[in-house]
Parts: sequence; structure tokens; C-alpha cells
Amino acid sequence: MRIQTIVLAMALALLLSGPARAQDGCRFHKSEYVYSRTPSGPLKAVVFAPDGAGRRSRPGIVIFHGGGWTMGEPSWGFWLGERYACKGMVAVVAQYRLSDGKSVSPVDAVADARRAIRWMRLKSPVLRLDRGRVAALGWSAGAHLAASAAVFSTNRAERPDLLALVSPAVSVVEDKQFHSLLPKGLAPQDLSPAEHIRPGLPPTVIVTGRADTVTPIAGVTRFHERMLAAGNVSELHVYEGVGHLFTPAGQRDDQWPAPDKEVERQAYETIDRFLAKHGYIQGR
Repeated sequence: MRIQTIVLAMALALLLSGPARAQDGCRFHKSEYVYSRTPSGPLKAVVFAPDGAGRRSRPGIVIFHGGGWTMGEPSWGFWLGERYACKGMVAVVAQYRLSDGKSVSPVDAVADARRAIRWMRLKSPVLRLDRGRVAALGWSAGAHLAASAAVFSTNRAERPDLLALVSPAVSVVEDKQFHSLLPKGLAPQDLSPAEHIRPGLPPTVIVTGRADTVTPIAGVTRFHERMLAAGNVSELHVYEGVGHLFTPAGQRDDQWPAPDKEVERQAYETIDRFLAKHGYIQGR
């Protein structure tokens, strides 16, 4: 993943201007919890619960933002929290530790992602959450965390039941940025989901651009094909003429995010159809 220095306001502008806002007339409740206390400080879980969620258990989804493992904040995913709360899910936008090249690395972020999923299940009576239907959605580096929670966790409570991955960093063996953030003694392949595929992983949908220079299509395809070879359910949807996070081909996709809004809309509708197919939301 070639992540250059991106002005936070630029990335924030992209991710707060997603393809869908809370639907007209949709009512949901937003609340904030601390799901973990770390040496770097408390980590927040911002919960978007559909109106009336207290009457019955609902499927859940945890959302992990992108940012090259070094930047970002939960607010970048609030529009997705609203989107899925309006579709009847308990949506949790989870904070995680950002790599600083010293004391915090992607290893810690993966641990946080696993902990957030476990917290959701532990908190399920309060959240009115169906413990057996917890999906994980992430984009870019956030997709790496979601996939890693599924691939590397040996604790069932920490693993998602479904994955939705957007422009995902699922093969990081050749990622110099990722390598530079790892602790000494750990190689990129040790924490690269595509290199550790096995049977029994959750159903997965992937949406990505053919011209992606940040999370190249070759690594995404490798992950998808290995999922299928292991007998797992995997759908890969590749959009032509766009790169990372659906930036039009011909524009740099490793700096100012500039998605093609129509392609982005189609991609998230593809994820919605996959969620509906697996019983997480109502289909059209």
C-alpha cells in the first residue's frame, strides 16, 4: 500500500461525503462507549442503533476506517454507521491504535480490531445484538484489520461472521509502508491475510478498482482465489476505470481522495446485496 502523506482534512472530506446519508425519516440512536483501555489511552466504540432496537436482537456490523495504519478517526466512518443503522443493523464504528513507528504498530491495531469484535459480543445484551451475526467492514488499511480479525484469531468471539472489504490491503508482503511500521523480527507475510487463508473463513465480499495503485488488484485477486480454493465463500467485484477508493483512472489515487460517486454508489450497493443475501439486512 503506497500511502503518501495525506492531509487529514482531505481524507475526512472524502469519507464524510460517502454515497449515502441517513435515509429520510430514518431514526437511530447514537451512543459512545470505551471498549478497551490501552497504554496509548482508551479506545472508543461509537454505536449507531436503529430505532426500536431495544425490542429485539439485530445483526451487527463493525466498521474500521482506512488511513495507512497511521492516521484516521472513527468519525470517518460515521456515515456508514448511519447507513447500516438505517438498514436495521447495530453498527459500531471502532477506534484503533494508529502506528507511530515506535511503540505502536499494525500488530496493535489488529489486536484492537479483534478486541472490538469481542466487546460487541460481550455487550450484546445491552446493544440488543445477535452474537451470531457480526459482520466487519473496512476500507484500505481498515479492511486489513477486518480480514486479519477473521484470519488470525483463534478465539471464536473475536472473529467476524461476514467480511465486506473495500479497496482492501489483504496482501501486504510487498508493501514497503506496512513493512516499515512492523516491529523488528516480524515480516510482512506474518500479518498478511492472503498468505494465511484456510477453510472455515467467513463469507466475504470485495469491491475494488482495476487501476488501484495503493492496494493493487493482483494482491486482492490472490486473496479471493485462495479463499475459493479453500472452500470459502468469496465474491470479488472489480470496477473498471477507477483506482483506490474508486478514484478515476488517470488521477493519482494515493493522495487527495476523489472517488467517482456513481462507481462508489454501485460498490456499496453490491455490499448491501451481499448482506441481504446472507440475512443481515432486508433485500429490495
